[in-house]
Amino acid sequence: MTQATEVKPLIRVKNLYQLFGKDAKKHIHLVHEGKSKDEILAQTGHTLGLKDINLEINKGETFVIMGLSGSGKSTLIRHFNRLIDPTEGSILIDDDQDILTLSTKELQHLRRKRMSMVFQRFGLMPHRTVLENSAYGLSVQGVSKAERNKKATEWLEIVGLKGYEKQYPSQLSGGQQQRVGLARAFCTDADILLMDEAFSALDPLIRSEMQDQLVELQETLNKTIIFITHDLDEALRLGDRIAILKDGELIQVGTPEKILLEPATDYVEAFVKDVNRARALTVETVMKPAKHRITEESIAGALAQMRKMPEDYGYYFNDDGYQGVILQETLEAATKDGNTGNVSDEFMEDIDNISPSDILESVIPETLNTDYPLPVVDDKGKLQGQLSQSSVADVLSNP
Repeated sequence: MTQATEVKPLIRVKNLYQLFGKDAKKHIHLVHEGKSKDEILAQTGHTLGLKDINLEINKGETFVIMGLSGSGKSTLIRHFNRLIDPTEGSILIDDDQDILTLSTKELQHLRRKRMSMVFQRFGLMPHRTVLENSAYGLSVQGVSKAERNKKATEWLEIVGLKGYEKQYPSQLSGGQQQRVGLARAFCTDADILLMDEAFSALDPLIRSEMQDQLVELQETLNKTIIFITHDLDEALRLGDRIAILKDGELIQVGTPEKILLEPATDYVEAFVKDVNRARALTVETVMKPAKHRITEESIAGALAQMRKMPEDYGYYFNDDGYQGVILQETLEAATKDGNTGNVSDEFMEDIDNISPSDILESVIPETLNTDYPLPVVDDKGKLQGQLSQSSVADVLSNP
């Protein structure tokens, strides 16, 4: 039997500390001694930015770092491309390459080729056209004008700005300017995308559209995205995993479902208590196991299979996949009438199946309109579980 190959994280943050002030290394011992942020500030005039941060970020995931103002989230993201150097600690990329040991030339290569950054305030150059702004990263890399303009034009079309190539940033709305920022970031083909409060300056509707676009692009591009936000709804919508910071300390890391359903501290619990769970959770996180799969073609065979199950209903599957819910009483009535044929559509309760990835909110009406749990079927036609009214009620009513 072949053993599965261990997948190493793309980025590892180890024992990272940031103390702001001219004598940070002299006073860092106070952090190790357990002095609070306020105590250190009062005693030394230095500000604690980050305290013993340890993270692993996997290739191809959207990793969201969130917290309130002053939590250290923007400070942390600026360490990944060394806009800020830590007081202590290391940041490893690929095969244990510590970016803090990179030479000036190696650091330039990292910033130009490996990492792109999208800022909250767009960061566009007002004297350059939309096309020139989008192609700027490739210009820095030394790519020919014809090639970079071609690639930038392609990305502008992808983000919905075809026809705006000759416009200037001042002629665009905020949402359009941020789309230029996205096009510029993706244009360099960097495999790591740093996004610092990238959508927080946008109006709610435009912000939602940008979130949708990022999710859509990520499904195709599979970049490693590190996304900073103070908005929990945004974090839950975008993140494969979420890290929550408070006063420079890492409080919890987990999937959106883990954060919502198993908060690690009172702080996290208070943070998530007002979240609309129906919009944040998927069917997969709420469904229960299902063992009600009926596959026998004949009525007698299906009834025999049904009688071995704990419930008086089952989900009928044939070579074409899920067909509907079938009831034991229906099969018994057919048998009593002397029907020795095969199961057909006339025996089915017409109940649609749902997908594990469906957002819970989108399937609640269906759970209310049927007397039976909805079958959860994946894209390969396999029964993954069932979703009942009671399961939905439990997860939405329990804080």
